[in-house]
Amino acid sequence: MFITNSVCVCGVKSPLQKLMAKQMKHQQFQCCYKNWVAQQQLDLDELLQTLTNYPTDLDYLQLITKKIVSHFENYNNSRAELAKHDGPSFLAPSWGSTFENSFLWIGGCRPALMIRLVYALCGSHLNTHLEEFLEGIRHGNIGEISSLQLKRIDELHAKTIKEEDKLSSYMATLQEKIADEPLVLLASGCRGIGESSEGGVVDKTMDTHALDLYNVLLEADKLRMKTLKGILEFLTPLQAVEFLVAAKKLHLSLHEWSTRRDTRMGITQLLGSNNPSSSGDPPPPLPPPAET
Repeated sequence: MFITNSVCVCGVKSPLQKLMAKQMKHQQFQCCYKNWVAQQQLDLDELLQTLTNYPTDLDYLQLITKKIVSHFENYNNSRAELAKHDGPSFLAPSWGSTFENSFLWIGGCRPALMIRLVYALCGSHLNTHLEEFLEGIRHGNIGEISSLQLKRIDELHAKTIKEEDKLSSYMATLQEKIADEPLVLLASGCRGIGESSEGGVVDKTMDTHALDLYNVLLEADKLRMKTLKGILEFLTPLQAVEFLVAAKKLHLSLHEWSTRRDTRMGITQLLGSNNPSSSGDPPPPLPPPAET
């Protein structure tokens, strides 16, 4: 058996190879997110074209809605496969902007936020077209949600919040476990910070926590998908497309504003982030330092 500085000829990976493998895996994590941002922009363009060219074609409206949902499902499946290797990375993603990350709920948007968006769109459309509405003019858009639709959405909202609370409570339990055995005893008994004669126990415990976080991430993603499908089920084909347009615009705009904010605050340079811009434009240059 011959051993070099980085490779063990017997087939066992050296520490350097293991480190490089982990770095490549995290690059895949970031790539998955970049691809999702790009897909969101493509989806938005197609949705807007649909509203312009086929607003009354119910079959086509339903077809495009199913297509967008399938893209979301594909992203969830890809992310789930990658998260097996390191669940915590998806709960506090290094590839996300700081502003976006501050609003994350178990690795993504809070499901109830989607329902709040329906309420906001309904009120906004009604206010914008109030005069037409009073005159009896109807367009069939999301501002004209019926009382039956609203009742069903309210019921979905209540169920979603209950399921969110269950996952939030479970997440809190996982966080509190950090103060339990064996980590607290190992930390108390070590001579130096982060040192321990039982490194294997530490690694095993942290891997167990990471697996628990991965599992709760999967449950949160399932709830997000369930909520999205529930909303679309209660909306008409036109309303569903209008909702998806608004959701895409909100996500992409927040991502763009947050990325620009990180650049303006100097956070992008500080963290060495290459967070993608949804517009494809380069980030604005930093202002020159003030003269003293």
